[in-house]
Amino acid sequence: MSFCTAINCMDGRVQLPVIEYLKKKFTVDYVDMITEAGPNKIIADGTDWKLVESIFSRVKISVEKHGSKHIAIIGHHDCAGNPVGEEEQRLHIQKAVEAASDRFGNVDVIGLWVNKNWNITEIS
Repeated sequence: MSFCTAINCMDGRVQLPVIEYLKKKFTVDYVDMITEAGPNKIIADGTDWKLVESIFSRVKISVEKHGSKHIAIIGHHDCAGNPVGEEEQRLHIQKAVEAASDRFGNVDVIGLWVNKNWNITEIS
């Protein structure tokens, strides 16, 4: 069994597109899904340290117990938890990727943007 990890919005519309994308991209069997409303903003801001630590503690379980070698941080169109435009969301994703990379240095971390058609673009 192989795993990767998604730090994704709780919005149900983005779950399946993200799971399908990550399973194919990383050739894994399962995607551990860690959800919050607007997690890219939560991690990028870093002001609610308890929530950031909660997210990262769940990622740690995925990495240590499931052997996840890849983490994706997702932002999406029409997000109720992070109701800003695409450009600002992408900045949040990039900052969140940096924060997760600092925390989990031995794991590949990528950013994903899900547009209004539920298509996914990788952000570097």
